[in-house]
This record gives sequence, structure tokens and C-alpha cells, in this order.
Amino acid sequence: MKVPSIAIFDIGKTNKKLLLFDNSLRLISEYEERFPLIKDEDGFECDNIELIEYWIKSSLLDIINSNEYDLKGVNFATYGATVVYLDGQGKKLTPVYNYLKPVDPSIPDGLYKKYGGKEEFCRRTASPALGMLNSGIQVLWLKKTRPDIFSKVKHILHLPQYLSYSLTGKFYSEPTSIGCHTALWDFDNMKYHPWIGDEHLNLPLPAAVNTCNEITLGGNKISVGVGIHDSSSSLAPYFKEEKFLLVSTGTWCITMNPFNSEKLTDEELANDCLCYLSINNMPVKSSRLFLGHLHEEGIKIISEYFKINENGTRLIKPDLKLLNKLLAKFIDEKVFIIPDDPRRELRDEPDMFVFDNFIEAYHQLMVELADLTIEAIHRVIPESDEANKIYITGGFARNALFLKLIASSFPDKSVYTSEINNATALGAALVIHNVIFPDMKVDPELGLVEVRL
Repeated sequence: MKVPSIAIFDIGKTNKKLLLFDNSLRLISEYEERFPLIKDEDGFECDNIELIEYWIKSSLLDIINSNEYDLKGVNFATYGATVVYLDGQGKKLTPVYNYLKPVDPSIPDGLYKKYGGKEEFCRRTASPALGMLNSGIQVLWLKKTRPDIFSKVKHILHLPQYLSYSLTGKFYSEPTSIGCHTALWDFDNMKYHPWIGDEHLNLPLPAAVNTCNEITLGGNKISVGVGIHDSSSSLAPYFKEEKFLLVSTGTWCITMNPFNSEKLTDEELANDCLCYLSINNMPVKSSRLFLGHLHEEGIKIISEYFKINENGTRLIKPDLKLLNKLLAKFIDEKVFIIPDDPRRELRDEPDMFVFDNFIEAYHQLMVELADLTIEAIHRVIPESDEANKIYITGGFARNALFLKLIASSFPDKSVYTSEINNATALGAALVIHNVIFPDMKVDPELGLVEVRL
């Protein structure tokens, strides 16, 4: 008997994945692909969207024609800050430009000047000034630099919605894609910023994230979701729980609070905070910290000074007596981190002679990195805080020393590690599951383990 299933295309910048979930949201198949990049008309590398589209359609046909799976639905989770321009016949007009492509600063500067200045515009749209990483700036760039092409543009879609369109022919926006540092959404008034209308941009109104359209493919009827931004997708599985904060760790540490309704301030924006829109079309106040990078750089310094293998620090276990000694010894001093530096960077040459051994040095490094993480978490906690749980995911969820330092700093909250494989794909499947299987209620396994002090 064929297994009823949902296919999710998880499209990252480097890896593209196809994952199949059964109707209980258990992962039953996973396939990963990489595609060679192409170059746009300026010689800048970008994704080969035609090749990706071909892979998507051929993969779906392979699933439909298999003897194992009964394909019921498909959805897309992709990286953000990427838009596709279509003409009146729904055909692409340009390559899918890379968000790392440089942009003439005069283009965003002109926009900021017209709408209250840079600080106010960025605060109101919850979008730090990031050049082409603000997808609205990409659209304005095309209008200013390629007016002949822009004159033909009838539809502007973010990448998740374009991939959905490639199957359904339907034009959509949805909250998580439009509300992710795009410079398009007015978080004060929860609608498109006035500049969208003033510049006559053709952007669809955001549809509910669980919107599906039925198509026939290979003789089978399939429900196709409208797609979702990958960061918001990874947050989706946690919404069944009580109010919480999610600390997603890795190269970047992103702390997300879906229950902070306070408007973003200029100070928060200057301290690397921004807002997303959640699957519920509500602001998610978020902060970010270059945690994994700082950790790697700190380990290099320690290993070079004490002449040990960099992997040696992975075996270090928390030593509470040593922690207390270091806390008393350095109090508010910093050995590794440059104090009061808004860039939050390491010293070029920290005074390593203050440590007796590499274990002591590593404990102090983690104290300082944990302090930065705690500051980042506090930035997204509102004055009327009701969240009683913190979930920590990613690489640092396996660092016992880091976990103890974080948990000890939030005695009023329960701190958990959460291990979910392919959380982004799971979230994309979860948001359309109730449409495809309306009679089934599922609670994804979050792999929660409470951190004990």
C-alpha cells in the first residue's frame, strides 16, 4: 500500500533538498542535490532557476510514478531576500539575482531620504540597511538600472511563491516571505509600506501561510502550498507549545520571540535586532549574534597558545568550581571580547598568560560568549514578558558548558534543548498538513530535554 505523503523542497543557497513526510509528519525519504551556478548579465553568480524548476517537476513525477508513495501535497521552504520578475504572460524577465550582488548606495539612500530618513525607514520596516539583502531594494534597483525591463514587469514574487507559481500558475505573497528584512512591510501599521504604492510595485497581498491550490500532475490531484521563508518555517513546529523563545545556534545565533508585541526601537535596530512575520502574520522580534564565528576564532587562539588540537575543547566538561573562580577573578573584565564594542569582536591578542591551562581559558571564553548571548536574548524579551520556556537548537545545544551558563542566567524560565532533524522542512509540511489531512491532528516530536543545573 502506498504511503500518503507530503513532498517538501528545502531550497538553500548551497544545498537543495527533497524530503518526504508521511501523514503523521514522520520523515520517510530525503534526497539532496547541488546545482552549478550561472552568471547574470553583470557576471555575478546566481542560482540556475530553470534547472531547479526542472528538478522539482521531474522529482514530483518520479514520486507519483513510484510504487511506494501516494503524493498528496507539496510545499517549498527557501532562502529569503530573492525575488522573481514576471511579465504579463507569467514569464521570467531576468535571472534570479543573488542577494550578495552589490548595489549603488544612492538607490537605497534616495528611498530613505524620501520616507523619513534611514533610521526611521529601517525601524518602521524592521529592516536593517543591508543592500540587496533587503529584497525591496532589489526591486528598486531593477527599476532604476533596467527601466526597459522593469516596464514589462507585471508580477513580483519572492522565491518560495515563485516555485509554487511554477506548478500552480497562481500569484501569491505570504507573511513570512514579505516580512523578513525586505524593506517592504510597515510593521507600525501591519501592511505594505507606502513606498510600494508610490512606486507602483505589483505585489500581491499576503495570503495565509496554509493556503493551497489543487493541481493535476501525472494524473494525480496534488495540493500545492504557497511556500514559506526558511527561518520562519523552522519556528513553526514550536507554536503548539506555551509561550517561548527560540535560540537557534550555529555560525549565527538567532533568538526569536513570537510573543513580543513591542515595536522595534532605533536602539534595538542598531544592536542587530529586527522583526520577522510569523506563520500567524504576527511580528517575531529577533536578535542575532555571530556566535559560532566568535567561538571558532576563540578556539584558534586558545589552541595556538597552549599548542593543543582545536578538537580538544570538545571534550571539556563544565567545572562549576572553576567557573566560580573565574567569575570572581575577572568580575566584569573581558579577556577575549573587546569591551563595549558594538561590533562584538574578539581582541586580536588577548592576554592568555592569565590562564593556567587551556581548560581554564575555554571556560572563560564560554563565559564571555554566553554573556553576549544572554544580552541578545534580553533584547527580544518585552517588559511584560510571559514566555516561560527557552528552546535552544543547533550546534551549541550540544555544548554542556554553554547550556549551564544560559540556564543559570534565566532562573525564572525552563531551558530546553530541542533536537529536530530538518526543522525547516518539517515546518513547511506542518503548515499545510491540516489542509491536506483535515481529519488528522499531529504533534511533531520536538526532542526536548530540559537543562539541569
